[in-house]
Amino acid sequence: MHSKSLPSEQVRKVRLYWHLTYFIVFLWVIKAAEELFHFSLHSLGVYPGKLEGLIGVLTAPLIHGDWEHLANNSFSMILLGALTIYGYVNSTYRAIGVIWIVSGVGVWLLGRESYHFGASGLTHGLFYFLFIAAILRRDKRSIALMLVAVFMYGSMVLGVLPWDPKISFEAHLFGAIGGGLGAFWFARHEPKPLEKRYHWEMEDDLDDEDPYWLPEHQQQSYQHDIDEQTNRRDKIITEIFNTDERR
Repeated sequence: MHSKSLPSEQVRKVRLYWHLTYFIVFLWVIKAAEELFHFSLHSLGVYPGKLEGLIGVLTAPLIHGDWEHLANNSFSMILLGALTIYGYVNSTYRAIGVIWIVSGVGVWLLGRESYHFGASGLTHGLFYFLFIAAILRRDKRSIALMLVAVFMYGSMVLGVLPWDPKISFEAHLFGAIGGGLGAFWFARHEPKPLEKRYHWEMEDDLDDEDPYWLPEHQQQSYQHDIDEQTNRRDKIITEIFNTDERR
């Protein structure tokens, strides 16, 4: 059953990797269009408390202030998105959806009076998704993915704090909350990966367990060895009794 489902899972992962690539390219096309035609889309960001600012809940992650802003978020999205797809292929879309909405709505409700835009809410959300998912699941793969994320973007732990007035820490904070909710709702229910066991880990089991898990030809060989040992033991016992009788 597992071998049949594996190709399908790999296909879905590859598809999601391509979707991530298309999304990043789309962000760059938007910024290139702004620069080429000399217009600004900053008004499509989230503006807290204003009804017209609600459109930014949907559009703010697509808009960036400059090329450096876009490049930083693009690299973060590529790495953190790839880690999420690799470890949580069934949860990726749903987690991103939760992060996107929670980040935008949170900023609109409680953010400072200014336009908030950029994909950093998504990147912080994915970081905290990986972080919280590893805590909840505690399997080797989840922990490994979390460690890679922390090694590359550990500064995002502090990104939710208001240390720079030019940066929307509100988007980071609510993105992180969305990532935590996504991990709690979806990631902990992902099937745990099969953990490969090496032969030296199974040596002790061979003496204590039935060989039901072995292939059929190995089961026969295993049973043959047991029968030979039993026969030798019976012969020794019989010889001992015969010796005693002769005495």
